[in-house]
Amino acid sequence: QVQLVESGEGLVQAGGSLRLSCAASGRTFSDYAMGWFRQGPGKEREFVAAISGNDINIYYTDSVKGRFTISRDNAKNTLYLQMNTLKPEDTAVYYCAASPKGDWAPRFSDAYDYWGQGTQVTVSS
Repeated sequence: QVQLVESGEGLVQAGGSLRLSCAASGRTFSDYAMGWFRQGPGKEREFVAAISGNDINIYYTDSVKGRFTISRDNAKNTLYLQMNTLKPEDTAVYYCAASPKGDWAPRFSDAYDYWGQGTQVTVSS
């Protein structure tokens, strides 16, 4: 079992920045690929970014490229999402997830076995 706890919830103005964190426990963190997903109001959950266990593979959805940065600190068992130049359409509940496909950076939610409870990000215009 892997337990995931997100933090960093916030309300920011458009153009602002926010950093989300996801603390993991239970298994060897570096064995897992990690991802961020989000679900906006009235929308399906969507992929945001993913990173392999060894940091080599990183993947972003097009709408956040150049604005968001995913990173991880395997010594601290923590995943991060630095979000810059935020837009109102980034408003969503953000979830971190862990996948046993450690060498990949999976984009599909089916690849992930463990999920956090979510943290709210609200961007005002």
